[in-house]
Amino acid sequence: MEAIITWINDLIWSPAMIYLCLGTGLFYSLATRFLQLRHFKAMIKHMFEGKSSEAGVSSFQALSMALSGRVGTGNIAGVATAIAAGGPGAVFWMWMMAFLGAGSAFVEAALGQVYKTKQDGQFRGGPAYYIEKGLKLKWYAVLFAVVTVIATGVLLPGVQANSIAAGIENAFNIHPAITGIFLVVLLAAIIFGGVKRIANVAQVVVPFMALGYILVALIIVIMNINQLPGVLKLIFQSAFGVDAAFGGILGAAISWGVKRGIYSNEAGQGTAPHAASAAEVSHPAKQGLVQAFSVYVDTWFVCSATAFMILITGMYNVTPEGAAPIVNNLGNVEPGPIYTQQAIESVFPGFGAPFVAIALLFFAFTTIMAYYYMAETNLAYLNRYVKRPWTEYALKIVILGVTFYGSVKTAGLAWTLGDIGVGSMAWLNIIAILLLTKPALAVLKDYERQMKEGKDPVFDPVKVGIADADFWEKEYKYQGESDMSRRKTS
Repeated sequence: MEAIITWINDLIWSPAMIYLCLGTGLFYSLATRFLQLRHFKAMIKHMFEGKSSEAGVSSFQALSMALSGRVGTGNIAGVATAIAAGGPGAVFWMWMMAFLGAGSAFVEAALGQVYKTKQDGQFRGGPAYYIEKGLKLKWYAVLFAVVTVIATGVLLPGVQANSIAAGIENAFNIHPAITGIFLVVLLAAIIFGGVKRIANVAQVVVPFMALGYILVALIIVIMNINQLPGVLKLIFQSAFGVDAAFGGILGAAISWGVKRGIYSNEAGQGTAPHAASAAEVSHPAKQGLVQAFSVYVDTWFVCSATAFMILITGMYNVTPEGAAPIVNNLGNVEPGPIYTQQAIESVFPGFGAPFVAIALLFFAFTTIMAYYYMAETNLAYLNRYVKRPWTEYALKIVILGVTFYGSVKTAGLAWTLGDIGVGSMAWLNIIAILLLTKPALAVLKDYERQMKEGKDPVFDPVKVGIADADFWEKEYKYQGESDMSRRKTS
C-alpha cells in the first residue's frame, strides 16, 4: 500500500506538474502584459482598501487569510531542502516562480470574486464555485470540493501539528500531548467563531509572525553584511550554471527551485481563491492584485529571509540526489528546520531552537486555520445540494481530533497522502483557470479601462459579457442602490 501511495504521489507531482505551473505563470504574465510589474503600486493601494461587512471581510483580512495558508513550514523546511538538493541557485528559481506565479494568483483570485455567492449570510467562493458557474461542469466542481475537504480537513492538519509539537518538545522539553491540548483549545476558540474570527486572528498573527521572522533574518544579514555580495553572486551564478562548484547541477537547481517555489507560494493551486472570495471589494481585479502581492510576500520576503540566514552563515549542505556532497558544512543531518536553527545559533547561541520552534508554532498553526477555512468552504458548497447541517460541526470535531492526534503521533504516510490531495487540487484548478482565461482577462481589461478613465472601478458582469456572476448581477447592484438611498436619506 505504501508503495502504491508513493507511486501515485510521484505521478501527481511529476515534472509535468512543474511544467504546467511554470507554463501557466508564464502564459498569464504575457497575456496580462506583466501585470505583476505594471500594477505593483495598485497591489499595495488595494491591500488597505475596503472594510469588512456582515457578509465579507476586508481586503487586508482576506490577504492575511490567504497568507495563513501560503506561509507555513514550507517557508522554513522547503527552502532548506531546495538548497540541499539544488544548491544556492535554487533560491533564484524560487524567486522567478513567484514572479511568474503572481499572474496565476491574480487570475484564480479574480475568478473567485467573479463567481462568488452569498450563502448563509457570508461570502463563499473558490474553484468549486467558478468551475460550476464558469465551466458548467458540476461533476468537476463536486470532485474538486470533495478532494479539498479530504486533503485540508483530514490529511494535512495533523502533519502541521506534528511539526509544532516536535519543535516545542525539542526547544522547551514540553510533552507533545500538552502541546496538542493547547493547540486544540486555541483552534476550537477560533473555528467555532466563524470566518470573521479566523480573519481577525489572521490579520494580527500573520503580519506579526512574518515581520518578526524577517527582522531576525535582517539582523543576521547585517551582522554578516560583508558576506552578502558573495552570497548574491553565488545565487545568480549557481542559477545559470556559471559557478564552478554548482555548474553540474543546473537542472537540479531549476527543478528544486521551481518545485519548492510552487509548493510554498501555491500560485495557481486553488487554495488562495477561497479567502480571496470572502473579500468585500467593488471589483474582482482589486482582490486579484492583492492576492498576486501575497505571492511576493511569501517567497520574496519570508522564503528569502530563510535563504539568506542559511547561506550567509554557511549553515547548509548541498547533496544532489545520487551524487557526492558538494558542500558538507553540517555533517550528516536531514535538511529542514535544523539549517535555520544552526544559522541563528551561529550568531545568537542558545536562541536558534526556541526561535524556530516559536516560528513553526505561528507558521503551522495559521496554516491549520487556513486549512479549516478551505475545508469548510468546500463543505458549504457540497451542502448546497445535499443539506446536512451536522456536517460543519463534524468537520470541526474531525479537524480538532486530527490536530491532537498529529501532535502525539508520527506523521508517517500522512504527508504523502496530503501531498496527493493538494496536488490533485492543483491539477484540477490549473486546468479550470486555463479554460476560464477569457473571463479572467475581461475582468482585468474592464478594471484597467475604468482606472484609465479616472474612476474607482466597479464591476458589472453584464457589460463585460460574463454570465452567471449572480452576486454581482443582483445583490451587489441592489446593495449599491440601498447604500445610495441611505446616503440621500441622511
